[in-house]
Amino acid sequence: MSVTIRPVEVPSVYRVWDRVEPFLKSAEDKYENPEYNVPHIKSMLTSGQWVLLVFLDDNNEIQGALTLSFVNYPNDRVAFITAVGGKLLAEEATADQLADICRAYGATTIHGVVNKSIARLCESKLGFKERAILVERRL
Repeated sequence: MSVTIRPVEVPSVYRVWDRVEPFLKSAEDKYENPEYNVPHIKSMLTSGQWVLLVFLDDNNEIQGALTLSFVNYPNDRVAFITAVGGKLLAEEATADQLADICRAYGATTIHGVVNKSIARLCESKLGFKERAILVERRL
């Protein structure tokens, strides 16, 4: 089964929300102390601050969702993956589509925070390189 990634325009976020929310909730559940939760994600998407991408199967059914924020640095525009959930996502062709979409938004780089096992998967299958592991101390 192939997957096609499509960006969702801000007004259409409301129409697909019930179908993407469970995917984004599964992403939230993986973090012990998330900086934001699903209602925050919806707010960022509907205000146009973040971008929603949906992963569609051959029957145009949503199989996953990914959200992006963009950070502008002096030498790069980074597409930062803020949440991702679903199935059929870890394929080279899918990563290539994601890269094309990020380029269309002006990004020069894609970043995301992942655990070690996902970092290995992204490195071996998707062409990502581990650059850093984020650690924190909650105060």
